[in-house]
Amino acid sequence: MSTTAVAPLTIQDAEVLVAAAHRAAEAAGVTVSVTVLDAGGHLLAFRRDDRAVLISGETSTRKAFTALQLNAPTADLVEAVQPGGLFHTLPTALDRPLLFIAGGVPVHRDGRLIGAIGVGGGAPEQDHAFAEAAVEALA
Repeated sequence: MSTTAVAPLTIQDAEVLVAAAHRAAEAAGVTVSVTVLDAGGHLLAFRRDDRAVLISGETSTRKAFTALQLNAPTADLVEAVQPGGLFHTLPTALDRPLLFIAGGVPVHRDGRLIGAIGVGGGAPEQDHAFAEAAVEALA
């Protein structure tokens, strides 16, 4: 049985993701922070605009971590963490807190999870759109 190697998310890929997310945010007139994690949850790239609020950096990191851990856009997980939802107790089961607000998107290559991007600073729907634009730019 043979396996196909999947190229990991590189620093160059991370730079493309960060730049694309920032271009999308700038075009919308929004200042954001962007975090890119590799498949192991290690920080590959981070950028916070000087005008972005400080907490947006923590927010973008937690959004990326959530998208990575659950291999799903954070926007798709909001209902699952509400009382009675599938993941209602999940945040207490992990060592690192998750964040279920739109703006975290997993990154795949050849159908496999290789990392995640998180964007924080705008409205949740904006952050999600900026992250999605970045992933599309990488494709």
